[in-house]
Amino acid sequence: MKFAAIDVGSNAVRLLFTQVFQSDYDAPFFKKDALIRIPIRLGDDAFSQHVISQEKEEKLIKTMLGFQHLIDAYQPLDYMACATSAMREAENGSAIADKIKQITGIDLIIVPGSEEAELIYSNHIENLLDTNKSYLYIDVGGGSTEITLFSKGKVNTSNSFKIGTVRLLKKLVSDSDWDEMSKWLKTATKDIDELFAIGSGGNINKLFRISLQRENRPLSRKKLEQLYSLISKYSFEERIKILGLRPDRADVILPASEIYLTVMKKAKIKKIYVPQVGLADGLIHILYEKHVAKVKTSVT
Repeated sequence: MKFAAIDVGSNAVRLLFTQVFQSDYDAPFFKKDALIRIPIRLGDDAFSQHVISQEKEEKLIKTMLGFQHLIDAYQPLDYMACATSAMREAENGSAIADKIKQITGIDLIIVPGSEEAELIYSNHIENLLDTNKSYLYIDVGGGSTEITLFSKGKVNTSNSFKIGTVRLLKKLVSDSDWDEMSKWLKTATKDIDELFAIGSGGNINKLFRISLQRENRPLSRKKLEQLYSLISKYSFEERIKILGLRPDRADVILPASEIYLTVMKKAKIKKIYVPQVGLADGLIHILYEKHVAKVKTSVT
């Protein structure tokens, strides 16, 4: 079974193609066929001017039209498209979504902040967790950070904060924003003795690859601090040439590191796991479960 998902983020737009293999005996296996990422920084306009410029609107529409052609070629059973912080905060976000629907046929859903965390952990990360441990799932995007607390294999609580990499670059994160997140973390984790982190998002994935850490092994906070120190010594150009970062990654990777490190310090976390999943993966799981439920209904 094939599915597709579109994630219109604040720093980039992504299209994920995934196949799902299932049997009568094992849990379904999700295999990513392709991930196409187009660097359109919608947050530049949305967070400072509260509108998306005509130039970026046109780029987004062209990208979505291209994605529609790719989806037609891939022929998935179903697909889903969601937009997060930038489209949510732009005054013309809904109008642009309507235009995308008219031109491409893609129904772009602008997700409320309260629901974004739910979409991200729809990838059922809890199935990979040790039910005897507690985890803080941290997803850092361009416009917001979603945090979910897992305890005994279940979601305990979650929240979304207007602290993101693009916002930090544009100096749009206030002390009160940090205080709000810190207070929430203190309250949410006060009764937990030992807590581990799970990181998702393009920046933590890249940091994990730079670290050369073995797959399925956690990254220590100390190692993450060392990576932050190393990368901060390079200029923007050197991050591209020496570390091989894309230009739209080279400037946001340090703000992302700051967010992950701040959350880990406030929650007294020493290790972070990086399973390479995100919002698009969550959408794929939603589509798969919807398809399975539909098949079961038709059979009965």
